[in-house]
Amino acid sequence: MRLCVALDLPSSKENLELASKLKEYDIWLKVGFRTYIRDGKEFIEELKRVNPNFKIFLDLKLYDIPNTMADASEEIAKLGIDMFNIHASSGSLAMRSVMQRLSKYPNRPLVLAVTALTSFDNSSFKEIYEKGISTKAEQFAKMSFESGLDGVVCSAFESRAIKEITSKKFITLCPAIRPFGEDAGDQKRVATLEIAKDELVDFPVIGRPIYKDKNPAKKVKIILNKI
Repeated sequence: MRLCVALDLPSSKENLELASKLKEYDIWLKVGFRTYIRDGKEFIEELKRVNPNFKIFLDLKLYDIPNTMADASEEIAKLGIDMFNIHASSGSLAMRSVMQRLSKYPNRPLVLAVTALTSFDNSSFKEIYEKGISTKAEQFAKMSFESGLDGVVCSAFESRAIKEITSKKFITLCPAIRPFGEDAGDQKRVATLEIAKDELVDFPVIGRPIYKDKNPAKKVKIILNKI
């Protein structure tokens, strides 16, 4: 299990300050929509200057026609990041197109597919996808696995089942981790670290419980010891 810290603070300055406080740790950092749109590739370069060993997960959730997704994925690969994600609901052709385009890069980033956003509960998910979360998440995961992706983004509650129908090595990255039962906020399917470990989660993504703590570095240390 590898900790991924979400850099979701309101400004580049605050995110870089947080990264600086955590630079002694062997962790992944998640760069999401707001941060990347606002701060661009220069922000990723600044993170690498804080600690060249930081691993970067670019959380943009690509969803478009296959060729456009492949084009965007190739540009992402040139950024020097370590992992990014696309939507599984973009379909098998789109996912295969992405992986085929990236095959020419010997050190390509890992590619994950989003199954069901953790802000969904079962009823709101059914409004869009017509099936329950667990059923559809497993279907999306199997499709992603067969399309050659490295793993999926899912909640901790789907992780073990997904590995059972794909492979133990198929990565599960799970947002909405509240390590010690902190407030769920706008997330619905929230899990503790204990649940994440039991469900064989590879990457727990933790944001607010770390960056809202008075001592983020100490909180990360406690989490890493727990992991």
